[in-house]
Amino acid sequence: MTVIDQIYQGDKDDKRAGQPRIIALANQKGGVGKTTTAINLGTALAAIGERVLIIDLDPQGNASTGLGIDRRNRNYSTYDVLIGEVGLREAVIATAVPRLSIAPSTMDLSGLELELGNARDRAFRLRDAIAGLNHNAQPPADYTYVLIDCPPSLNLLTVNAMAASDAILVPLQCEFFALEGLSQLLQTVEQVRSTLNPDLTIHGIVLTMFDSRNNLSNQVVADVRQFMGNKVYDTMIPRNVRISEAPSYGKPVLVYDLKCTGSEAYLRLATEVIQRERELRTTH
Repeated sequence: MTVIDQIYQGDKDDKRAGQPRIIALANQKGGVGKTTTAINLGTALAAIGERVLIIDLDPQGNASTGLGIDRRNRNYSTYDVLIGEVGLREAVIATAVPRLSIAPSTMDLSGLELELGNARDRAFRLRDAIAGLNHNAQPPADYTYVLIDCPPSLNLLTVNAMAASDAILVPLQCEFFALEGLSQLLQTVEQVRSTLNPDLTIHGIVLTMFDSRNNLSNQVVADVRQFMGNKVYDTMIPRNVRISEAPSYGKPVLVYDLKCTGSEAYLRLATEVIQRERELRTTH
């Protein structure tokens, strides 16, 4: 029995109107660029005028650290939100990037599954927290996008993210086992759609750590594009030393070095995300 089967309680309430677009960055494999993409896509969206909240759901808290949020300043975290101690707004911290905020995480998250036990609403804690996020909030206090940085596994945290989201954005490293990991993730999304969140879609797949000099990278790109077609973004995130350096300074790469190839790629990705959003609105 999967974790989804275990926690399914049949709650399929409709989302309230007036909510931000909620996109979870998910992949069951670690080291594929989920956190890096969350930080830099969030920064790029904020740079083009969106009001963005990143929700850090990884107990390691790398998204929080990568945005310069000191652990000592995390008075409340996503753990406190999910156990019902505080509302999501109370956990939010503004970052140095205008229009970009984060709900940070702490290691307490790693014990959440045990703490919630058999609570009937355990798969929907995050969905319910986000539902009240923009209540009575007007620009510039409301959020237009929420990006959820998921842990690298299928557990209660990832299921909460998928149950709360409109769509999944999948960072996929250009490596040998990429397609194998992708097929597992697609099965998971299908399970969540059939049991917890019937409106969940795949927003797109972004190929990360691409090296044009590497024959394997080029083959992976060709295979993924053949397998997933137009679900794959045109933009690919290159292997770039500035992307790797930026988190150690507590900065997104767009702030650390705006002119590097990594920053340019994330700006193009943000433009693609916005374009797909427009297309989705016109077709629904």
